[in-house]
Amino acid sequence: MYYVYILKNELSDRYYIGSTNNLKRRIREHLKGKTRTTKVLKTTKLVYSEEYSKESEARLREKKLKSYKSKKYIKWLIESKNLP
Repeated sequence: MYYVYILKNELSDRYYIGSTNNLKRRIREHLKGKTRTTKVLKTTKLVYSEEYSKESEARLREKKLKSYKSKKYIKWLIESKNLP
């Protein structure tokens, strides 16, 4: 399986969007500061993830999410997934 995920920095309200084939490992790497961007921005809270069967699908979705210039869609996406 492949995953697209969003991390959030609670203090600065900034997001990090990525993709991986092993979500648990990748989150551990972020928490340990092994990713330059998230180490600097301290974006360590997983707030959203999607699962895909193909790497190409996950990469396309990651690219699309990163293309949004406004945080409004990202916030809506996170909030809509967390609704009861």
